[in-house]
Amino acid sequence: MGRGEVLLPPVEEMATRRASHANSWYSGNAGELGRELDGWLAAKISMMPAPARAVICPHAGYRYSGPTAAHSFRQIDPSIVKTVFILGPSHHVRLSGCAVTQCATYATPLYDLKVDTKISQDLLDTGHFEVMTIEADEDEHSLEMQLPYIAKVMEPAKGNFTIVPIMVGSLSPANEAKYGKILAKYLEDPSNCFVISSDFCHWGERFRYTHYDESAGEIYQSIQALDHQGMDLIERLDAPGFTSYLKKYSNTICGRHPIGVFLNMVAAIKQHSNGHRMDLKFLNYAQSNEVRSPRDSSVSYAAAAFVIY
Repeated sequence: MGRGEVLLPPVEEMATRRASHANSWYSGNAGELGRELDGWLAAKISMMPAPARAVICPHAGYRYSGPTAAHSFRQIDPSIVKTVFILGPSHHVRLSGCAVTQCATYATPLYDLKVDTKISQDLLDTGHFEVMTIEADEDEHSLEMQLPYIAKVMEPAKGNFTIVPIMVGSLSPANEAKYGKILAKYLEDPSNCFVISSDFCHWGERFRYTHYDESAGEIYQSIQALDHQGMDLIERLDAPGFTSYLKKYSNTICGRHPIGVFLNMVAAIKQHSNGHRMDLKFLNYAQSNEVRSPRDSSVSYAAAAFVIY
């Protein structure tokens, strides 16, 4: 990945990103996958008073996080949205900034999703974005795990919407603010929706994180209390507060930088808006299992939706 004057190749020469996690992290069978997603989306879900402009969604295997993710994806209105931005943390590649894809199409078992290569090029033209290698792109599950849900909820607009995948690296607070300012204009446009990809606390020796506040009760209750502290700050749209919280507790929220970029988008809009009313709410929270022993481990999942009135 390199910076500088970078031009994406003509669309007809660009590759298709394979659905490399299908058949392992989720079903690669279109019928089975579609029925599974439909089932989760049909569950009893609290709806926001307006269509989502952004959602926070988990990115674990669907048997763990699929039901939680449905609470966010139900908030997206395919009759309004024309472009879906996906901000996912980089799990495998060292990246100090953000990177766009060099692919024109992302495959899913349901149908292929078209990348908005013009927006990708516009972001490259700022001089602050890199280009992912195809290998890094296909390795990254934080982007891919959002794709089948996007394909399902956007099915009524199939062929009439695009995606903009963005891999987010280990950003400083100043860089989170920089990318937030660059992307704010897209968040302000109601025809765009942002999918912010993040799991919450990864707890256990295998994650090298065992924070435990015994006053909260069992270990899983301590994890929940810790996650909810962070979720409360995100609901308040408090970027500096969320940064301070992460510094204090080092909670292993893997999408902390995409969330930080998003919170800074909101801050940038607030700076020049004429009193936009905004609201973010967490709609569901779950853990992969209830940890009661220090030998156990778990990952937390949370779903949120952000609206602008």
